[in-house]
Amino acid sequence: MDATPPPRSGARSRNNPRGQGERLRADIITTATKMLDVLADDQALSMRAVAREVGIAATSVYLHFADRDALVLATLEHCHRDIMRAMEAAEAAAADPADALRARTLLLGTWAQDHAGLYKVLYESTLNQRVEMRFKQDFRESCVAAVERCVEAGLAAPCDPRAMALDLMAAVHGSVSMRINRCDTPWPPFPDQLDRFLQGLVGLRPRAGAKGRGELRGQPD
Repeated sequence: MDATPPPRSGARSRNNPRGQGERLRADIITTATKMLDVLADDQALSMRAVAREVGIAATSVYLHFADRDALVLATLEHCHRDIMRAMEAAEAAAADPADALRARTLLLGTWAQDHAGLYKVLYESTLNQRVEMRFKQDFRESCVAAVERCVEAGLAAPCDPRAMALDLMAAVHGSVSMRINRCDTPWPPFPDQLDRFLQGLVGLRPRAGAKGRGELRGQPD
């Protein structure tokens, strides 16, 4: 009679085939993303509520995320990667560095307004105040690089690209935050306001002969 118990790892693999854990983790993040966009507050998110939406036990969520902060951080980092890929694609399709700067900034501002809840968690939540979200540095550094390309191409006035990029980011985030939090104010269209930021802060100007509004080009030498 063989009294040796079956290996635990074997039982676990039968219940959790290769790849199933990764899919479940992705499902949890997708669900948390949708919930945070509605809640607009990381403190309002419940691990049990996420589990109910996914259709699993709460203990299954804790197998992938130690606590709520870990889940929210993973969710925001996932959103960040998606935004970065979209901005890179927008830049790649642009005609020149000036158009690329506008395209990436317009995409970020539009995403923030379309996903106001996620934006508030990303920039205005208690988690944002308590935890350093290092991945957000990618937004800043990629903006600096985009401004630097405009300067090098002669499409923006010679300046400190980092200082100019920070000015632009402050203006854009201020505009987005006020649109989200003061929605009763009749704000001008964001693309038009962005064009004024790019003209006033970066030195871009409307394209000569452009048919539509908001198409910018660098100042001539």
